[in-house]
Amino acid sequence: MNDSMKTELRDRPAAAWLSAARRGAQRGVTLFEVLIVVAILAMVAGGVAAFALPKFREAQKTQAETGARVVRTAIQQWQAANNETTCPTISQLVQEKHLDPGQSTNDPWAQPYALVCSDDEVTVISSGPDKKKGTKDDISVPKNARGTGEEDGNK
Repeated sequence: MNDSMKTELRDRPAAAWLSAARRGAQRGVTLFEVLIVVAILAMVAGGVAAFALPKFREAQKTQAETGARVVRTAIQQWQAANNETTCPTISQLVQEKHLDPGQSTNDPWAQPYALVCSDDEVTVISSGPDKKKGTKDDISVPKNARGTGEEDGNK
């Protein structure tokens, strides 16, 4: 093999690579290719949303129950400390340090909890996702209770 053949073989891959790179740079991306990528991304995002949305709603309900339990416990502690059977207001519970000031005093749907106190039972009710009191999606602690007395600490 002579020197000119060696040079030609050595230079051929580089020349082929440069030629392909120039063609790719000139061609660019077509609108159809962009639309295909966008459609694939939309399908992936839709799948994630379809999976995540029910989990998010369930988490909101669990958070509402947990918040209602915390408020109920604070009311019971307030009643024991003050030898009372009436309901305090949420602000009273915070001022008297039965509730942590950092504790959310609203349910996950930004509605205040309804407080119902009778002689022997304390019930805390969230109006639920529809934000309407007295509907079937209301969340109450204890679960089977439906409040029919003083609400929101009003006497």
